[in-house]
Amino acid sequence: MSLTTRLRDSLKGLVAQPQAAIASPFDAAAFDRAVMKTYGRFPLALARGEGCRVWDTDGREYLDFVAGIATCTLGHGHPVMIEAVTQQIQKLHHVSNLYYIPEQGELAQWLTQRSCADKAFFCNSGAEANEGAIKLARKYAHTQRGIENPVIITANASFHGRTLATVTATGQPKYQKHFSPLVPGFHYVPYNDLEVLKAAIATLDAETPQVAAILLEPLQGEGGVNPGDRDYFRQVRQICDDTGILLILDEVQVGMGRTGHLWGYEALGIEPDIFTLAKGLGGGIPIGAVLCRASCDVFEPGDHASTFGGNPFVCGVALAVCHAVERLNVIANVRQQGDALEQGLTAIAARYPQQFAGTRGWGLIRGLVLQPDAALTAIDIVKAAMTEGLLLVPAGPSVVRFVPPLVVSSDEVQLALSRLEAAIAAL
Repeated sequence: MSLTTRLRDSLKGLVAQPQAAIASPFDAAAFDRAVMKTYGRFPLALARGEGCRVWDTDGREYLDFVAGIATCTLGHGHPVMIEAVTQQIQKLHHVSNLYYIPEQGELAQWLTQRSCADKAFFCNSGAEANEGAIKLARKYAHTQRGIENPVIITANASFHGRTLATVTATGQPKYQKHFSPLVPGFHYVPYNDLEVLKAAIATLDAETPQVAAILLEPLQGEGGVNPGDRDYFRQVRQICDDTGILLILDEVQVGMGRTGHLWGYEALGIEPDIFTLAKGLGGGIPIGAVLCRASCDVFEPGDHASTFGGNPFVCGVALAVCHAVERLNVIANVRQQGDALEQGLTAIAARYPQQFAGTRGWGLIRGLVLQPDAALTAIDIVKAAMTEGLLLVPAGPSVVRFVPPLVVSSDEVQLALSRLEAAIAAL
């Protein structure tokens, strides 16, 4: 009997009881003593999940309309993911990119065959994907356009990640505070404002070309669930075609069907040169991706890398998620339930006109927008909803974000709306 077999047999009893590792009652003080306080956590410890519902360590059930912040595509404990995780971990989980990884190739083919991209690079997160896209755009600017000091234009109220480059790319000063000196080479413009964008390009490129790329979200999630304007993006695409500037779209939050299209750029009627994915791609398993056209694939061996990126485990699970999105007709469900959620939120906003200005969003990324002078804040509503058994997430101080799993049912949408209204009435 091999050592591996003996170890596996000896661990069977432990593996069969995963819940034994969860302390009951949960000790938040002990947690805080050991874990850095980089998050403003709600006083809630979650222990398990199934579908669109989760349970805390006291056994109370919640309807999950956060989904790991637009990440759990198939919800919690989906049979497709359980099978994929089990099969892949038993076969091979990590070997590094020193070797060919068949699962990585299959996932890259699935993505490129269904998008405008020709090539893919895999990493671990959305921030890393955006970091990779920034590096790719800078190398393209240096080697293909002869730009010595490339500048990437991004939008105010954007969010692109927490690394030094991506937090600099993020057009929200609150995320940059105390982290200077920031990475040079970024310029900010208002979102959906074509004239300011044109003026910025004219100024930056007045003497010699500097603008390497324009990096935008098709819909700003963290910045307030702000959808892109189709005409604006069409004209941005034309500017890039005319000048050689690369158009990069950050689809970390909106990709993989959340908008009611497989890709957010489809909702805008344009195609990018580069786009980034993470969150919903792995359904909760950490994976990110940079996808690009062959014409801007200037990376060579040694230019960029990731030890864990694209390993057999994450790619095998992500590929199963991708196949499930197609096989289960998930995008049709997103459109149907997204419309129902929009109608319900619009009706609630109409009943409380002093508090709510309305709603906005696409598919199953929706925002309930508060009035500028509302007595409530988004966090007030999120906390009140939690007491009613509904998990929501703010998108800034004045927008409540709804991003449930893409497999959410009609009954669950209506239950969420009912719990939301109860929370608002209590406030």
